[in-house]
Amino acid sequence: MRSNLYLKLFISFFKIGAFTFGGGWAMIPLIEREVVDKQNWIKREDFVDALAIAQSLPGVLAVNISILIGNKLRGLKGCLTATLGTILPSFLIILAIAIWFIQTYDNPVVERIFKGIRPAVVALIVSPVFSTAKTARINIKTVIIPIIVALSIWLGGVSPIWFVLLGAIGGILYCNHVIASSKQKSNKEEK
Repeated sequence: MRSNLYLKLFISFFKIGAFTFGGGWAMIPLIEREVVDKQNWIKREDFVDALAIAQSLPGVLAVNISILIGNKLRGLKGCLTATLGTILPSFLIILAIAIWFIQTYDNPVVERIFKGIRPAVVALIVSPVFSTAKTARINIKTVIIPIIVALSIWLGGVSPIWFVLLGAIGGILYCNHVIASSKQKSNKEEK
């Protein structure tokens, strides 16, 4: 049974790595469908949390999520299995393209194929933004902070690292406040 899960992890992330064009946000719907809907490895709310963590870490989003899912299911061996499944298709495809591309560099058919893929990639990137916003229960009040952050980065030239650090500090302070409030409430109920 245990080796069956490793095989499922590998195959699931291999499919994600092999059939997703555009990387990053374009992979999210496929990853979510596979790990949440099809395999039921994690809940949708946990997926949104994993997505937030994966984005705040350095590296490729799909690899970061595969590490988090693999770790949750089977620790280090799960991490390695899921990560190998994610990166192996890209490695093989890039190797094949590198060998083949030299011969077809100026081919107009290949150029048209890549131009045709571009609009699909845009749609693949936009789609998870809306589904993630729906899952995270985003509303007008919760959109204010991302808008301020985006404008500060874009117009103000502020480094995103500062916002990641502020978000982490804010999350810790908020959790400490919630824990302290629940302790005070339980203490009042005991009296």
